[in-house]
Amino acid sequence: MQRESMEFDVVIVGAGPAGLSSACRLMQLAQQQEREITVCVVEKGSEVGAHILSGAVIESTALDELFPDWAQRGAPLNTKVLRDDIYVLPNEEKSIKIPNLLVPRPMHNEGNYIVSLGNLCRWLAEQAENLGVEIFPGFAAAEVLYDEQGNVQGVITGDMGVGSDGQPKDNYMPGMELKAKYTLFAEGCRGHLGKALIAEYNLDAGKTPQHYGIGIKELWDIPAEKHEPGLVVHTTGWPLRESGSLGGTFLYHLENNQVALGLITDLCYSNPYVSPFDEFQRHKLHPVIRHYLEGGKRVSYGARAITKGGPQALPKMVFPGGVLIGCDAGTLNYAKIKGTHTAMKSGMLAAEAVFTAIGQGRQGDTLDDYERAFATSWLHDELHEQRNFGPAMHKFGNIVGAAFAFFDLNIMRGKLPFTLKDAKPDHATLKLAADAKPLNYPKPDNTLTFDKLSSVYLSFTNHEENQPSHLQLADMTIPISENLPKYAEPAQRYCPAGVYEVIENDQGQPEFQVSAQNCVHCKTCDIKDPAQNINWVTPEAGGGPNYPNM
Repeated sequence: MQRESMEFDVVIVGAGPAGLSSACRLMQLAQQQEREITVCVVEKGSEVGAHILSGAVIESTALDELFPDWAQRGAPLNTKVLRDDIYVLPNEEKSIKIPNLLVPRPMHNEGNYIVSLGNLCRWLAEQAENLGVEIFPGFAAAEVLYDEQGNVQGVITGDMGVGSDGQPKDNYMPGMELKAKYTLFAEGCRGHLGKALIAEYNLDAGKTPQHYGIGIKELWDIPAEKHEPGLVVHTTGWPLRESGSLGGTFLYHLENNQVALGLITDLCYSNPYVSPFDEFQRHKLHPVIRHYLEGGKRVSYGARAITKGGPQALPKMVFPGGVLIGCDAGTLNYAKIKGTHTAMKSGMLAAEAVFTAIGQGRQGDTLDDYERAFATSWLHDELHEQRNFGPAMHKFGNIVGAAFAFFDLNIMRGKLPFTLKDAKPDHATLKLAADAKPLNYPKPDNTLTFDKLSSVYLSFTNHEENQPSHLQLADMTIPISENLPKYAEPAQRYCPAGVYEVIENDQGQPEFQVSAQNCVHCKTCDIKDPAQNINWVTPEAGGGPNYPNM
């Protein structure tokens, strides 16, 4: 197929914190040195921020470096953290508040900000465009473009107007080739091109398996008398501990009488009957959380996987013609439950390496300069310090793991002479259903707790129905022939959007049904399917959630 093509110095895939920070940094350097450089950012969401979801409490460390005058520029960091409340929940009624002195150092949030990360990305996009960056929302990077030597040469955007039968419709438009001297991949957690690049160049050789969590979030308007701007609440224990699962919850008081609350469930859980969505719903019934929500109204919902394997699982981030940055690589600091400042810094470091290379007349080579700069940065030091946090939770559980983390991070300052490692990938941790305890979740009350479909409605998710499914099953028979008898087909529970169901067909036999239109692009199915039979690829551009303030 003959495709139209456009050429740039740099193409960036994804308008999240990493991608936009790298774009801004490139143009800042160009202005400082009075050089011309062309930078293009492609974003699969309908607008910048449409697919961005995070808690979010952020450190301003990287933002301070990128735009020291961010406050004067109107960056939407409006709510400074004033207090941390951390609880252990032994059961559905009791709570134990942890004294501040016993909290692992990285979990202290003094000086941080509660934000809508989507709105921060919208602001970053404005800064980038003012600097001369071209941003194309509604354009999904569907394939990596390689040259004849196997070097990354750019990306191909997805075809538009292809029917579910794979045939062009009347409005068919082929995707474009976006060619670049270097391409930065900033797709976020489990980016489908990042996943392909890791496999293509064997970037994870010698690394421990990457680990993930699924974060489910709601935004609520609550009564003014219950609202405390700047309050951060974290909990651990119930309800996840009943199923032997790991993770924790957050409740952040933003401005305008709103709170963001959510649950992060580690995807290393072993009971195939676990439903992270339903665990989150019943969490809201605990008195610590319930009293904030009663009398309030839920206004938004979303879900997204997070990359939490730490530096042990960080792949080699450079390859001929490109760099993995941010959560596409896995730079989140899980001990802090923060990935924005780390993603931004990784993007800025990549921008500096790319700018130097282009200035030397180079293109399409492997930017080892980036990895050297990364190794001497505060980003590397920060990730190295918390390297044992996640594995400690996996090995010892939340309570003992937290005690280990306190000793490691508060007493030893991350300088223990060893590194804990997790050898088993998340998709390989499930017990057989016959060996696991079924879990009975309460029905939603439609006041505090809700079902999946009404929740997806509040994510404003939309996909063109007549298009090929972006949830590709390598073998359509595996869900019923293998996953159902072995694991009670866990996809119908781990998906937070009701995409996967086991239904009874006209012959009374079980059948696997996939409703791709409901997909909120969380990537959990791509990660947790025990047969690794589901491959998430980008749908037609502009499809998916449209988060207004997440």
